[in-house]
Amino acid sequence: MSALASAVLLWGCAVPAAEAAVLPGGGAVAVGCDAGRGPYQRQVEAHLGLPVDGEQSAADCEAIAAFQRKHEIEPAAGYAGLYTYRAVMWERALAEGDGIAGCPDTDGVVVCIDKNRQILWVEKAGKVIFRPVPARTGMPGHPTRNGWFEIYQREKEFWSDLYDGPMPFAQFFSGGQALHASYRPIFEDPGSHGCVNLRYEDAKALWNGLRIGDAVYVWGTRTGD
Repeated sequence: MSALASAVLLWGCAVPAAEAAVLPGGGAVAVGCDAGRGPYQRQVEAHLGLPVDGEQSAADCEAIAAFQRKHEIEPAAGYAGLYTYRAVMWERALAEGDGIAGCPDTDGVVVCIDKNRQILWVEKAGKVIFRPVPARTGMPGHPTRNGWFEIYQREKEFWSDLYDGPMPFAQFFSGGQALHASYRPIFEDPGSHGCVNLRYEDAKALWNGLRIGDAVYVWGTRTGD
């Protein structure tokens, strides 16, 4: 099986034991748990199988904090904010399998970049051959361009003189915009300067599977800084 067709692992880590604290109104939770109701409270509750009431509880906070630790979201304090919701959207996309929508069917390979959900996957003739992975597209003022493109240049160890930083596994598809690895936590803001940032192992897998001339399709709008 090729690297491109191989499964993408969900990153996780062990949840350490913690002392107990109390939310306002009662309920023991881990130390550092945020008692506030996040803007994506209901969506996160629904995804984690919690009672969907839009209110933070001790059980909600502990479950959300564990989910955040699993995805290396900091602070892992149980607050249902945008970074946590991005991880939720990614997990939902994984669950859709071949039924994932948004990318037009083509006869060849197409890299699908959904800026609404901040995810990337690859299809061939309408079949998913690289499962969705989290991506970070351009921030306001530096948007990743929407439309059809194709990979025209590949540099395994590219250095950006413009931004004075590394762009491992860079695959350029539109001017200076490229798919490449990032060393920052993938769910966080700010967005990129127009490139599509990926986790290191995801960018490496794409490098091993894609070729010059493969299509890239970008759509949607990124929410966040």
